[in-house]
Amino acid sequence: MIGGIIFDKDGTLFDFRRTWAEWAARLTLELAQGDAARAEALGRVVGFDLATRDFAWDSPVIGGTPVELAALLAPHLPGCVPARLVERMNTLAADVPLAEAVPLRPLLQGLRARGLRIGLVTNDAEMPAHAHLNRAGVADLFDFVAGCDSGHGAKPAPGQLLAFCAAMGLAPREVVMVGDSLHDLHAGAHAGMRRIGVLTGIARTAELAPHADTVLPDIGSLPAWLDRQAAA
Repeated sequence: MIGGIIFDKDGTLFDFRRTWAEWAARLTLELAQGDAARAEALGRVVGFDLATRDFAWDSPVIGGTPVELAALLAPHLPGCVPARLVERMNTLAADVPLAEAVPLRPLLQGLRARGLRIGLVTNDAEMPAHAHLNRAGVADLFDFVAGCDSGHGAKPAPGQLLAFCAAMGLAPREVVMVGDSLHDLHAGAHAGMRRIGVLTGIARTAELAPHADTVLPDIGSLPAWLDRQAAA
């Protein structure tokens, strides 16, 4: 029996390219002080193409934490203080233009009406995660929110997912992890949960399917999947 669903944020609740390309462009241009060529070079460090506003399939932006991204960028920024860079990245992240993968409020209301507990675990920091849920008007529908700095570790380790289980009084086998990246699916596997991949991130079916119980086009397909599980 399924008692809870944990969502990744970027690429799952929000379309990855439409949300994070603007953040990456703003960040690299700001760090390069408007020098487009230098901004393009910084973008390549984190797997972002400034010209096309797109990400490489293995971009560390997809699953990395702000601290990890700062560590990659800092050697290319003379005098950079990584902690201050992390703060700036989080500030820019809180203000990204959000693009919902599907209309979130009706979907989440429907899941809660089934009696499910709803969680969010992200490798983004907790502050921008709460900011995004508030701006999307769905913060009240989440029972649990954890970022990479919430004290539970970061994906692909299972700490955030197990913290959700402990807070909700659920066993891992009663929870489904939903995400767009291998970090999400590996975290779910390490936690002992069922795993659903979605295609609103950068990874494709061929990459996600070997590590997921199923791959769906987007989270809008979750109610039908839940109905099939109940029927089975």
